[in-house]
Amino acid sequence: MMGQAPRNRRQALVKMSWIAIWLLYLAGPVAELLGAPLSGPVRAFGWAGLVLFVGTYFLLIFRHMIRLLTPPVRYTALGVLAVLSVTLSLVLGAPWLTLFIFTSVACAMVLPWQRSRMAIPVLTAVLGAVGLAIPEARDYYLFAYMLPTLGVGYMMIGVQYLIRTTQELRAARQEVARLAANEERLRLARDLHDLLGHSLSLITLKSELAGRMLPGSPEAAAQQVADIERVSRQALVDVREAVTGYRRPRLAVELAGARAALRSAGVEAVVDPALEHPYEGLAAEKEGALAWALREAVTNVVRHSGADRCELLLTEEWEADERRTLCLSVIDDGKGPARGQHDGNGLAGLRERLALADGRLDTGPAPRGRGFALRARVPLGTVPAVRETEADSCPDDASLSGGKGVAPGQTG
Repeated sequence: MMGQAPRNRRQALVKMSWIAIWLLYLAGPVAELLGAPLSGPVRAFGWAGLVLFVGTYFLLIFRHMIRLLTPPVRYTALGVLAVLSVTLSLVLGAPWLTLFIFTSVACAMVLPWQRSRMAIPVLTAVLGAVGLAIPEARDYYLFAYMLPTLGVGYMMIGVQYLIRTTQELRAARQEVARLAANEERLRLARDLHDLLGHSLSLITLKSELAGRMLPGSPEAAAQQVADIERVSRQALVDVREAVTGYRRPRLAVELAGARAALRSAGVEAVVDPALEHPYEGLAAEKEGALAWALREAVTNVVRHSGADRCELLLTEEWEADERRTLCLSVIDDGKGPARGQHDGNGLAGLRERLALADGRLDTGPAPRGRGFALRARVPLGTVPAVRETEADSCPDDASLSGGKGVAPGQTG
């Protein structure tokens, strides 16, 4: 990613390729060395200078991408590039003025912008002075190289500013995530304190009372112990409800996470509009079961499918016993499961979650014959009055092949 050091060999090769592709602009100097009538020492000097220039430029830019160089190293390398640009241009002619463009890019990339914005005009002025000293560069070549040296240099200053802004945004995003996690921990601690503070205080008080009453009034002490048991049971119920509320996922939250996961994996997400809004009549525990199904299905798509496209559909289904159910379908165009492969731990646990919500899970090949389809169903409430004879169904092969879901409340 832009502004980040390569983390493996593949990323390093990609970044090196982006640097190396611009070296095609050195075709003019290379052609001069290969075809121009030069003496042996001059030709050898030209090749040696070109190799030294390219090596210095390449190492300077690539090392800067990985780790910031110390000022002495940066200024020494830039000095070498500037001296080679002047010397080779004066000795070998106008085509070598293109070296100033690479030197300008290097200044913009490795120097702070306060210094690079002054160094680039100075370098352009040096290019103009060198060009005036070369007879064939006084008309066309002079402007053909001065404008790119100035323009490309300032353009790279803008690119560096964009990279710094991107890095600051990433750092700010991490800080926001850290603050959000801290805020959630504080909220959890506050809620648990509110839930248990009164109950534990009451248990402590009644325990002390029971201890004082026990020798002389065993009946009153027994009453206090019974109250302690009642308060402790209620506190346990409150804690369980609180923890269940924290752990129960929501469809809207899981949909946002699914979009981000699919986007990061390079998978196109096609989302049914019915998933974008809360579904009326869906109980919290049933929504939680569908949210778990969405999370597990998208995780499998990202990790195992190798898919390019994933459809997320939410539709109604009418069972044979006239029960109205809600069906979440996750369909990808990946390689699908291996023949004879059984469900893993994730799908097995998902079947258990759906069973607790009186739902069920169906898995199998995608309708188009390529990919995998997961369908999670949970029951809805009673049938509305306006729906007496209509019958929706979970996306079948025909509807899924078109990539469109049936919105809740519409006929299939």
